[in-house]
Amino acid sequence: MENIDEVSTDMRITNKTFDVGRNDPCPCGSGLKYKKCCLGKKKAGAEKLRKRFADARRYNIRLKQKADIEGIRKAGRLVVDTLQLVEADIRPGLKTDEINTRVHEFTIRHHAVPAPLNYRGFPKSVCVSVNEVICHGIPGERVLKDGDIVNVDVTTILNGYYADANRTFFVGSPGPDARKIVSVAGECLRKGMAMVKPGNTIGDIGWAIQKHAEGEGCSVVREFVGHGVGFDFHEPPQVPHFGRKGTGPVLIPGMVFTIEPMINLGKKDLYVLEDGWTAVTRDGSLSAQFEQTILVTEKGFESLTPFSL
Repeated sequence: MENIDEVSTDMRITNKTFDVGRNDPCPCGSGLKYKKCCLGKKKAGAEKLRKRFADARRYNIRLKQKADIEGIRKAGRLVVDTLQLVEADIRPGLKTDEINTRVHEFTIRHHAVPAPLNYRGFPKSVCVSVNEVICHGIPGERVLKDGDIVNVDVTTILNGYYADANRTFFVGSPGPDARKIVSVAGECLRKGMAMVKPGNTIGDIGWAIQKHAEGEGCSVVREFVGHGVGFDFHEPPQVPHFGRKGTGPVLIPGMVFTIEPMINLGKKDLYVLEDGWTAVTRDGSLSAQFEQTILVTEKGFESLTPFSL
């Protein structure tokens, strides 16, 4: 996830980013090929395309073409496989650093790179966040206990493409609070994903997530948000998990971004530990999160890191 106050300085727009081939999906969102829709419509088509691309240009959003999407999809399959590997290992008595070792070795064995390692100084290959830790937990000597919840956040680079996903797991037998926050967090991701289709906005996603979380008596973390992904670890747009309908960039086919709501059982307030990474709930309440990498398609969305919620 991306800190909402951080702005990447290495993102560039190129003309290639916005090229549309004759047989590509029309950016207007009709579901037709470009040659069957807006190509050749000198006035209406040009205006429709201009409006569709306006927000992408304004927010420096890099649209993905077919080859890019397939590359991200392959990276996404490896991310999902990595999370399944971790799930089989989760048990009381496991050290969080053992999760890091498993993720690192599995990733390298599949000729990929763990994106978190050395990213802005992060010292490990995966984020592991237990109980009150919201995100960016650094694997170490902490031992998982019966009743804990643990989030494992995997970002993998495969053949130059990035994919990003995370899941929250039960350790042993969960109590009622653990069951509730994990259930609400999973449903928040489902609600957010359901808002993804051409013509909707980034704000629609956050609105749906916030409405559900707060309706269940939980809260949404504000400081960390979803983000574009694929060519880099973090790209525009930022995807807040709160907000108002109809605000923010308009969704168009070819956008790829994460939705990753961080949901607290108590209040939304947090603080970051002295390590400069680990974010925890200020009131000590449980926090849970699920994340998938999402592609905006002609008629809706596709998860490039699909797993059951």
